[in-house]
Amino acid sequence: MSTSSPLAVDRGLDPAHADVIRATLPLVGANIDTITTNFYARMFEARPELLRNLFNRGNQAQGAQQRALAASIATYAAHLVDPQLPHPEQLLSRIGHKHASLGITADQYSIVHEHLFAAIVEVLGAETVTADVAEAWDRVYWSMADTLIDLERRLYEESGVEAGQVFHRATVTKRVDDPSGAVVISVAGPWAAASSRQPGQYVSVGVTLPDGARQIRQYSLITDGDAEELTFAVKPVAASGGCPAGEVSSWIEMCLRPGDVIDVSLPFGDLPTDEIGSGPVVLISAGIGITPMNGILEHLRGRAARCEVLVLHADRSPATHPLRERQRQLVDGLPGAALEVWYSEPEDTQGARHGLMDLTGVELPLHASFYVCGSNGFVQAVRTQLADQGVDPARVHCELFAPDEWVLG
Repeated sequence: MSTSSPLAVDRGLDPAHADVIRATLPLVGANIDTITTNFYARMFEARPELLRNLFNRGNQAQGAQQRALAASIATYAAHLVDPQLPHPEQLLSRIGHKHASLGITADQYSIVHEHLFAAIVEVLGAETVTADVAEAWDRVYWSMADTLIDLERRLYEESGVEAGQVFHRATVTKRVDDPSGAVVISVAGPWAAASSRQPGQYVSVGVTLPDGARQIRQYSLITDGDAEELTFAVKPVAASGGCPAGEVSSWIEMCLRPGDVIDVSLPFGDLPTDEIGSGPVVLISAGIGITPMNGILEHLRGRAARCEVLVLHADRSPATHPLRERQRQLVDGLPGAALEVWYSEPEDTQGARHGLMDLTGVELPLHASFYVCGSNGFVQAVRTQLADQGVDPARVHCELFAPDEWVLG
């Protein structure tokens, strides 16, 4: 499967619509969180099955998904009216691949449109949302939606499936409980062995919880693309700071065993790794963000790559470092690879650096391809450090495990 399908981003707002968007964007932006909260409440009241069987209930409870949608629409609108802003292709590609991995179909965009625009009118008032304003924002919405629908259609075609038909029944063949607390799951099926995949991609996993809801989460693949099984790692999310424990990750930790059957999607993901290994590579991760990086390492190891590979990882301690032994094995098996690790907790660091990741003293190959994965704060901090060292931002490719990953430019 290609990870770089070109996007034809429509900048086709006529001058009158563009003027309306420029004039109202600050007002919509100031109220966008209220608008999207209202929107989701409306949609889930009308279509409760979407919350039970498609949307992440944990993210909805925390408001994270609302903020992601709000930022993506506002960002896209700004791009349409200001051609000087960076091209939104990366944002749209990230959303499109996520949608495809969930099996989103074109008809669902009409559902979103109906409830989103009702929320806009209710929050801003009918006297503000005149016919001209509604028409201009309608044009923005469908410009973005049509671009995503076209991308998702092509992703389904490349995968050889009908639109939305990405899930298959998969049998769990192996479970390994990593010392860090992560759970490594391997699944098999004829479709898994035949599925096309690129290093750094992920699958969606659908499980039926005790209350009958079918919840879906994405997990990065940590095996080489030639493997007959699909293997992914899950880090159970504990309740913290008023946020609930992860529903799916907790269920997998407590319940999933070899022989069980779950729903697993075809692989998706848009990290540009088609030509990885043709030049130097730098892999930077924190916590469970190690998973796509280990997937890339497996790919390089499977092809006996001799390129320069620098692996940088940050964690709290050796005990919390996921897939630590396998990471070391993979690095040791590549003749051009080196590993640097940072641990933040004040204890035996086992030869690693102490503190947060600091790239100041690291000699970076500036002409390398850089891949970064971790929390939003970690990724933003690393991007700043790389820029400070003279790395071209075009060489830096990021993956986040959070709803707000859509708006990381």
